[in-house]
Amino acid sequence: MDFIDHQTELTELVQDILTEAKQQGANQAEVSVSMDQGLGVRVRKGELENLEFNQDRGFGITLYFGQRKGSASTTDSSLEAIRDTVKAAKNIAQHTQEDECSGLADKALMPTQAMDLDLYHPWNIEPEEATQLAIECEAAGLRVDDRLVNSDGAEVSTQQGLRVYGNSHGFIGSYSGTRHSLSCVLIGEDNNGMQRDYWYSLARQSSGLDSAVAVGEEAGRRTVARLSPQKAPTGNYPILLSPQLASGLLGHLLGAIGGGAQYRKASFLLDSLGSQVLPKWMSLREDPHIFGSLGSAYFDGDGVATRVNEFVSQGAVSSYILSTYSARKLAMQTTGNAGGVHNLDIIGPQTTHADLLKQMDTGLLVTELMGQGVNAVTGDYSRGASGFWVENGEILYPVDELTIAGNLKDMLLNIVAIGDDVDMRGNIRAPSILLDAMTIAGQ
Repeated sequence: MDFIDHQTELTELVQDILTEAKQQGANQAEVSVSMDQGLGVRVRKGELENLEFNQDRGFGITLYFGQRKGSASTTDSSLEAIRDTVKAAKNIAQHTQEDECSGLADKALMPTQAMDLDLYHPWNIEPEEATQLAIECEAAGLRVDDRLVNSDGAEVSTQQGLRVYGNSHGFIGSYSGTRHSLSCVLIGEDNNGMQRDYWYSLARQSSGLDSAVAVGEEAGRRTVARLSPQKAPTGNYPILLSPQLASGLLGHLLGAIGGGAQYRKASFLLDSLGSQVLPKWMSLREDPHIFGSLGSAYFDGDGVATRVNEFVSQGAVSSYILSTYSARKLAMQTTGNAGGVHNLDIIGPQTTHADLLKQMDTGLLVTELMGQGVNAVTGDYSRGASGFWVENGEILYPVDELTIAGNLKDMLLNIVAIGDDVDMRGNIRAPSILLDAMTIAGQ
């Protein structure tokens, strides 16, 4: 049986579970099923180090008895296991407090028809072929420079996922998706010590991956560039975040305007609806229905139909990011974001990376952040960093063992410019972001 053919089987199982939930007296019920399978190959120094096949399947069952909620899960799809799991959820519900915000999303919010978003493109690669691809990737990286003396390995991975969700409103939705990746981690050494860096490619279709040689060579170039780091000066300087780190900065913003943080009053942007949080030339917009994109989905974790949302419009918060539960806690309407955002884009004038460096003039290009020094309630931000020191718009030398500090409110409001180098490898599709002066503790 092909992987995607399990969709019919799992849909029938979801219906059976919902029927069992009703027979056990639940007023409402919802079932989420996930099935994953794939292949992963890792090589190191030209030799196969790890070969892994995976196949997992799980059922999450949630029952509502009035305003009481109980959840249980199982990996066993036998009739007896389903009955026992439904019973377990029922027993849990009987011991929980009533919550006026619990329950399914309104029936009218469910999708009226399925959408094929072109997310499923299996890669029928054999383990031997995947191994050779990883070896080619690592070898290409090591050839970049004689100072690349070791490797933490190259990996090839192909994964397929199937999601089925159903509830007692009568909605059952499903979609399949694939993710393929190719990555390489290299180690360089010179008279001043060793450095490590990496690169990777990720796509729905194997044809969308960068070549093995390209991934390896980029990992090699990035590693060599970090050799012989110096100390950065201490003071207040502009910061340029690489796209991979810019998505993290925006992730802090999204978390702060998320419904959970708002109703728990655990946000540095508490009650910020309508408030300016970004420059007026910036907006944040999601589109869950982009064909073939990594973050696409036509329904969220509550079974609610997804839609285009603009969370920040011309710098001001225009909507919180809401699931059904958090929306009810705030007396608002869900935005279809149970489980997170989908294909979030940063809307605003873009410039080239070279021009961002010129605009920064003198400052720090950050390519790696370390530590967890972020307070989601106050916005205080202090993290270890490494990257490159820039003067007169030119990269001079690598730097490490430094700290950058500020407050997220100020950092977000003081974004100066964004690049055209958007990283498409995630749900937050971010470019480089240039920030006004932050505190750098270096020498």
